[in-house]
Amino acid sequence: MSFQAIAQKPSANKKAQSAFLEANKALRLQQHEKAEQLLLEAVSHDQHFATAFQQLGDIYRKNEQYEKAIYPYQQVLSNDPSLTPLTHFGLGESLLFTGQYALAEEHLKKYGNANLSEKSRQLVNKYLADCAFSLANVNHGIPYSLNKLGPQINTVDDEYFPKLTADNKTIIFTRKTKNQENFYESTLINGQWTEAQKLMGDINSENFNEGAHCISPDGKYLFFTGCNWPNGLGSCDIYVSKQENGLWGAPHNLGSPINTRGWESQPAISADGKTLYFVSNRNGGIGGYDIYKSVLKDDGTWGVAQNLGPNINTPFDESAPYIHADNQTLYFASNGWPGFGRKDIFKSQQDSMGNWSEPQNLGSTINNFRDQMALHVSMNGRIGHLASQDSLGQQDIYTFALPDNTRPKTVAYIHGKIMDAQNREPLEARIQVTEILSDKIIFEDRSDYIDGGFLATLPLGSDYAVHIQREGYLFESQTYLLKDSSHADERFESEILLKRIEKGATGTLNNIYFAVNKFDLLPESTIDLKMLVYFLKMNPQICIEISGHTDNTGKAEANQTLSENRAKSVQHFLYQNGIEYNRITTKGYGQTAPIADNNTEEGKRLNRRTEFKVL
Repeated sequence: MSFQAIAQKPSANKKAQSAFLEANKALRLQQHEKAEQLLLEAVSHDQHFATAFQQLGDIYRKNEQYEKAIYPYQQVLSNDPSLTPLTHFGLGESLLFTGQYALAEEHLKKYGNANLSEKSRQLVNKYLADCAFSLANVNHGIPYSLNKLGPQINTVDDEYFPKLTADNKTIIFTRKTKNQENFYESTLINGQWTEAQKLMGDINSENFNEGAHCISPDGKYLFFTGCNWPNGLGSCDIYVSKQENGLWGAPHNLGSPINTRGWESQPAISADGKTLYFVSNRNGGIGGYDIYKSVLKDDGTWGVAQNLGPNINTPFDESAPYIHADNQTLYFASNGWPGFGRKDIFKSQQDSMGNWSEPQNLGSTINNFRDQMALHVSMNGRIGHLASQDSLGQQDIYTFALPDNTRPKTVAYIHGKIMDAQNREPLEARIQVTEILSDKIIFEDRSDYIDGGFLATLPLGSDYAVHIQREGYLFESQTYLLKDSSHADERFESEILLKRIEKGATGTLNNIYFAVNKFDLLPESTIDLKMLVYFLKMNPQICIEISGHTDNTGKAEANQTLSENRAKSVQHFLYQNGIEYNRITTKGYGQTAPIADNNTEEGKRLNRRTEFKVL
């Protein structure tokens, strides 16, 4: 900690001057508490000792005791207003960081009139922008309250970086105890959080710090920061650990190009596991600490880190990125964009071209003149968990309901398990979610090889085809119709039984579409049909029967003909896409083989289907 040199004007009071000189010796030895006591002694002997008041204010301010710094700076201006322009800066910063924006602006403008270096000019202009923003926006947000989580989670220690699983029933956070950071976990049972416990397994250490983490939506992977670890590339690196049988495995250093000899921290993984956002101070950045991203390549390695650019990063510091499950909305902390004092939480959204919108300050109902550390937002975009600093400087975790204008796109999700249809053994399989209208793959992952579990995200506002594939098995096709926003809180439970490839095995193509009483394939049918083409090409020994089925609406004879023609339309598509004629036969069953009640619309929809059978 350094202190600005100023022209020292001695006190005529010998006791005051003696205490002042001793305080300077203590400062040179970095003994700040001793220096503070000596300066208090000096000004008690001479209440007009401006130089001692200046140094006292500097000590308080540099130790982030901004409220205590205000009085000494005011005494300097009262006793010797021309001592140094730095008095106006110190007082202005202290007033800004205690929420006294109008007074802060007044003193910062006076400091701005001095002959300043480029760096000092940049900082004072940033502070003036904060003052102007705060005066225009403070108390203008939608009124609501932050609710501090109970003693099961918040203690006399610092708690921060809250991250929750998709169902909001497990929270993992960092707790700092005696300068030691470790991960803790709590579970929501009957509306109450359980007493937080350290994560079990090999993830917490006794000699090093772990923190600044993110958890995959399914709760299986934890990306986190480890500092000064023996296998680290720099001062802080990013690691990943996997949970197996309730225990967290040995952390794996992600290595280059994510980690460097610099400082990498605060990871945020996208819901599909394909993009990792993180903070770094590596060379070539825009500010001190910038947000970067790396995309997972097809070979399983991480691509070169890309700076998110000036729409996100500033010449100051950005931190704590959190990418929502909609894969478009980024929340992060910054002291560079106009805010209410220190670090505020901001929101930016990515368009279809990959461009980020100008960050939106979440407002004075979330942000204040203290540090806001990190934010997590629920899948449905309604509930936030925030780490924030209280009036004593302690970090605690709060929850609140997000105002509409700060919410991301609502995301539903499938919580599923994939098993063998014969013995119900869990299976590792590939899950692919495709937006039907655009034929764009929006999610890809694999189920867990131990329990067959997976979690796939489904942003509302579109209809989706979901495919599950594993070598040696028929692929599974599912449909999720989410154009209707009434599904805002949907959690879809899905138990998927994959059938082995053998004679007589049947599969349903749930995403084959025809116009009413027509047999021409609609464009949105190509998703399932391309999957069937891929399946047949990967299994060239297989011959199949395509069967068409209808509900009982209309005459049985017409339904029979319609089902035959629809099966032939699928057959023709397969021919056109390279599948040999002798591998495909067709059969129409009309309304003779229902699988659901034809007395309901949902039953009729299920009965109108296209199947394939291994011959």
